[in-house]
Amino acid sequence: MREMHNCIENRFLDKVCIVTGGSAGIGKAIVEEFCKEGGKALFTGINKEEGRAVEEEFLKKNYKASFLYGDMGDDDFCKESVNKAIEKYNGIDYLVNNAFAFTAASVDATMENWMHSFKVGPLAYARMSQHALPFMKKSNHAAIVNISSVSAHIAQRNRWTYNAGKGFVNQLTKCQALDLAPYGIRVNSIDPGWIWTTETDKAANLDGGGRKKWDKIWGQFHLLERLGQATEVARPILFLLSVDASFITGTSLLVDGGYSSMGPEGLGNSSFFVGSE
Repeated sequence: MREMHNCIENRFLDKVCIVTGGSAGIGKAIVEEFCKEGGKALFTGINKEEGRAVEEEFLKKNYKASFLYGDMGDDDFCKESVNKAIEKYNGIDYLVNNAFAFTAASVDATMENWMHSFKVGPLAYARMSQHALPFMKKSNHAAIVNISSVSAHIAQRNRWTYNAGKGFVNQLTKCQALDLAPYGIRVNSIDPGWIWTTETDKAANLDGGGRKKWDKIWGQFHLLERLGQATEVARPILFLLSVDASFITGTSLLVDGGYSSMGPEGLGNSSFFVGSE
């Protein structure tokens, strides 16, 4: 796998971004890539020790990033996140709503499952945007990116709660884009396919074999025949935040290695197909 992620020096110099769920996986990659380009980030997380360790890691790299511990399902914490960003950095230019509960349930889903999935997900996305709006109106570069999923576009077994929540995010994004356009605030979503993160790594190692084994197996769902890297999601997010995307709003950008383009024929590795020998 070839990776070529070149930073654009000072692209986000002195700009301020809140990243929810920023202490691991895609969220951590977003914070790191943003800070590499001169930005300042406040990131949240529900694991205090992990978040503090990541904050320390970033500070050693001279990144301007600070961690705030709490649960995005708590509206008071959503308000606190916004207030801390103002207190720490004196403004908010960007918001990346990333923290999302992975609650996968279907016919057996309880009301608690449904409420947890929506509260720590699309409802938190909406509330964060509402709380940040008064401050983002003051920015000349304001933009919001909501992290959705390829799961918003397809059916998957035993995932009523998760997929419905991600579908909620995509519709929310369009409505936000419409209502915030008069303030010059753009709103888009990023819809990743399968991405290799610490959680994916845990799942792979539980079944044995690690990435060397499971990337080939799970990669069969993608045209590129592999899982994505967290930075491969973070970089498109930075593009949507930047002035290079100044005429893009209300859009869902699929970053899925071709997952959503693949039909039932898959990669075609079968003698069934016409023309094969």
